[in-house]
Amino acid sequence: MDEPLWIDGHAPSLSELPQPKAGRYLSQAVAEPINLVVYGPRGAGKTAAIRALATAAHDDPDNDFVEINVADFFGRTKTEIRNDPRFAPFLQGRSQLSKRDMINHVLKEQAAYAPVSGDYRTILLDNAEEIREDFQQALRRVMEKHHQATQFVIATRQPSKLIAPIKSRCFPVPMRAPTHAETVEVLERIIEAEGVDHDREGIEYVAGYGDGDLRRSILGAQTAHAEAGEVTMTAAYEALGEIGLGDRMTAILEDADAGEFEAARGGLDELIYDEGYAGEELLRELLSAARSRYEGERLARIHRLAGDVDMELSEGVSDRVHLGRMLAELGR
Repeated sequence: MDEPLWIDGHAPSLSELPQPKAGRYLSQAVAEPINLVVYGPRGAGKTAAIRALATAAHDDPDNDFVEINVADFFGRTKTEIRNDPRFAPFLQGRSQLSKRDMINHVLKEQAAYAPVSGDYRTILLDNAEEIREDFQQALRRVMEKHHQATQFVIATRQPSKLIAPIKSRCFPVPMRAPTHAETVEVLERIIEAEGVDHDREGIEYVAGYGDGDLRRSILGAQTAHAEAGEVTMTAAYEALGEIGLGDRMTAILEDADAGEFEAARGGLDELIYDEGYAGEELLRELLSAARSRYEGERLARIHRLAGDVDMELSEGVSDRVHLGRMLAELGR
């Protein structure tokens, strides 16, 4: 989709979160800033909720709210990290640092900045299920040193992977998956704000398509609108009922076969980050494309790889990292 994503253009306020209990917890953290662990399933709206917290808490959230996606470090090469404009200013002249030391250095530098407005800044560590234990120990020390002027918020699908000293310094905020009715309410708010023609059956269908994943539902509604100009039952079914990624997956496999790993991963990134597909869904589509492209021992090896990746995805780790590893193995 070339148009701006609805998930960004219609970010909720704290009062608009479909999980009222989480909204109350986060509202309390505005008046009394404390470190938080926000946890819940994929697509529950954890990141959107924390952005709503930052908007409510800071007069200048553009400067006093920092998002660090852990996958941006542990899922990328050192060269990619150094060339990222968000991190490059902190890493100039530090080419010998390990990835762990890179993120530790960036985090310490960010935490040391004085707030532009108010008394504190907020730092979000997103996808924290990927944080290794050695980095968590370093994170604990940064949290201790800068607790007076920095609020740390950790978002994760697996809070059990956090070490005890981290959890003891954070208030837990559970984010359950929104119900079907709550998803419908969010979709109605966005679709009406966009002035899009729709009917109740179309919104109900898109809400069911998300199956508790709010991000997926919103992207599904936008997909239906982009293809048909409306979110009716007919438009939603035609746009979402038979989603096929065969041609795109074949192109990704062709790049992987040719050793063009960056191109293959770029196609994967578009599907994960720009279009909101879940890793399990992409794995099924990848296998479908592989079955029409390979045979014999090569196809059997792909299925073995897929079994490993499926297990890793079920444990809540990065979709990008493990699907990317599968592509790298294909091109090896």
